Amino acid sequence: MIIQPRVRGFICLTSHPEGTAEHVKQQVAYVKSKGKIENGPKKVLVIGASTGFGLASRITAAFGSDAATIGVFFEKPAAPGKPGTAGWYNSAAFEQQATEAGLYAKSINGDAFSDEVKKQAIALIKQDLGQVDLVVYSLASPRRTHPKTGVAHASVLKPISQPFTNKTVDFHAGVISDISIQPVESEDDIDNTIAVMGGEDWKFWIEELKAANVLADGVKTVAYSYIGPELTYPIYRNGTIGKAKDDLEATVPVLNDLLADLNGVSYVSVNKALVTQSSSAIPVVPLYISLLYKVMKEKGIHEGTIEQIQRLFAERLYTGAAPALDDKGRIRVDDLEMREDVQAEVAKLWEKATTENLEEISDIAGYRDEFFHLFGFNFSNVDYEADTNEVVEVPSIKG
Repeated sequence: MIIQPRVRGFICLTSHPEGTAEHVKQQVAYVKSKGKIENGPKKVLVIGASTGFGLASRITAAFGSDAATIGVFFEKPAAPGKPGTAGWYNSAAFEQQATEAGLYAKSINGDAFSDEVKKQAIALIKQDLGQVDLVVYSLASPRRTHPKTGVAHASVLKPISQPFTNKTVDFHAGVISDISIQPVESEDDIDNTIAVMGGEDWKFWIEELKAANVLADGVKTVAYSYIGPELTYPIYRNGTIGKAKDDLEATVPVLNDLLADLNGVSYVSVNKALVTQSSSAIPVVPLYISLLYKVMKEKGIHEGTIEQIQRLFAERLYTGAAPALDDKGRIRVDDLEMREDVQAEVAKLWEKATTENLEEISDIAGYRDEFFHLFGFNFSNVDYEADTNEVVEVPSIKG
């Protein structure tokens, strides 16, 4: 079938198998270009492995360290006349690239919050790898059914104490407008968001993996967070999502105690603002990223998702020494984004940004490109007018 992008708001409803394969190929090529990561991981479990930072982590581990990888994700498979999700196609392309390189790669498609999927992952590790030496936790989901209580929790994106009003942009149309978001109506909004996006499920995973004796001595585990600039604090860091991130970060000492007898360690890595399916849904953030990209590209310090994660692995996690941490015990690979000169220039651009000057003072075109790249579109070497085979299987979960 011929597959074109169909967009509804911040979601692209279609994805292109050849375009997503190209996206994966480019990320693999970048990691290879940086050379091998000395003393990198060799047996890796990535929870949330199909898009964004999770996919980049799987690619970096495999092609930067020759690691065997197991990826867990929840994606819609392709069917005749119905394209699969981008994450499904990403995973198929990754497995193909890994197999061609002689690397072990298998995947599990299911609800990573569930006990059933945890058991599947443990069984696969026992069967094929014995133990893993790195566990990456990179889940991004709007809802979670709690495996112990059966309660369905839904996250919300809201400020907490008062309404938040600021600029935002429709990045498809290039129109800047003001947006107001009402605060939470009750503590339940905060509690539900923490239940979905906090650290409890990360802890459940590590507890189950340890109890099953599938964590290697010296194991590392890392989860991802974000802080961002003051202008996004009301809707992000000081909002409901920020409370969930606080909970995620507070899980680190709990896991360190749990892993102490294995000489293991856990980290939260604070990463840079990037175009992802999740960040595109947050008001204010697309405009901020568009301005940030403009400034960082002009300074020659811009990084995409794969550049961020390759640097995290090569310059923080696997240097042979413990990584430098901030005063709250976090790894910071948002250091370039948060440089004073970068933030000062973004703040100036923010104040004068209008619909009329947006194309000139921002990288809104680059934002759009990266958004469509997430779904396999806007690659110059892919013919989007040609028929493509939409039925692509992830080899390890075929049938």
